[in-house]
Amino acid sequence: MGGNAFLLSIIYLVTGIGVEVARRYYPTRFVQQLSLSLDSLPARALEFVGALEPLRAAYLEGRVSDAQVRLLFGSTTIVVIFILAFVVGILVGGLRSYVERRAIRKASERRPG
Repeated sequence: MGGNAFLLSIIYLVTGIGVEVARRYYPTRFVQQLSLSLDSLPARALEFVGALEPLRAAYLEGRVSDAQVRLLFGSTTIVVIFILAFVVGILVGGLRSYVERRAIRKASERRPG
């Protein structure tokens, strides 16, 4: 579970770095749309916990730099990915446990006493 989340985080961050470099040097419409798409996950997570508006205000007032926003978005993405991996792991583990208990129960019912 943790290994998959770590790998997904690395892939997401490397993709984000690549898109950010492309956005700086080749600001095409496609790259802009891709950048917005990658930013939507952490933006929605920050909005969910009520941190997006203060961050936006600080950015517009110049108290937070582009690099700090990117670092915060990257950290938020990693946290979201690990939370999702944890939740999926719990659900899959619970389902697997249920199926195993059911199989054991059926096997014990089939055996003559």
